Amino acid sequence: MVTIVFESHATSFDNENHVVSGWNDVELSPLGVQQAKDLGKRRENEKFVAIFCSDLQRSYKTAIIAFGNKSPIIQDFRLRECDYGDLTQRPSSLIDNEKLNRITNPFPNGESYTQASERIKEFLEDLIKNHEGKKVMIIGHKATQYGLEHWIKKESLEKVIAAHWKWQPGWTYELRAFR
Repeated sequence: MVTIVFESHATSFDNENHVVSGWNDVELSPLGVQQAKDLGKRRENEKFVAIFCSDLQRSYKTAIIAFGNKSPIIQDFRLRECDYGDLTQRPSSLIDNEKLNRITNPFPNGESYTQASERIKEFLEDLIKNHEGKKVMIIGHKATQYGLEHWIKKESLEKVIAAHWKWQPGWTYELRAFR
């Protein structure tokens, strides 16, 4: 088993402007920088063998600001947000209305949530092989968490995506071998 603590990346400028970033590499806002510092304080007494994050700076910088060099920080492309394609940088409300239509049908010139979830599955398969019996943190995006809920908790993507998402100070998952 691998214990995973999931934290969402800190607030970006796109979050504040109520637009979706997808694969757009947007920076953390000043509020986000403070949230990342708060994350580090909140988790300062915990030990992680590694902190995994996507290669998008809002995820990576959250990890760097929060943890510095306390644990290895490993960027992994597979932990990225869903690629919203032509709808990137469009209003969040537009994406919210489209989500359930995009579970298997990709966003125009982007990907579907199923495709994004498959990336997460590949990551989790590697994680269980290489970190059995350890505790890690993942700093990611909504699509990252959708994948965790789907593959670890065995929830359907429809149910996970339809649920109201609300920030909280971390989620804990226990990853066991799966198929």
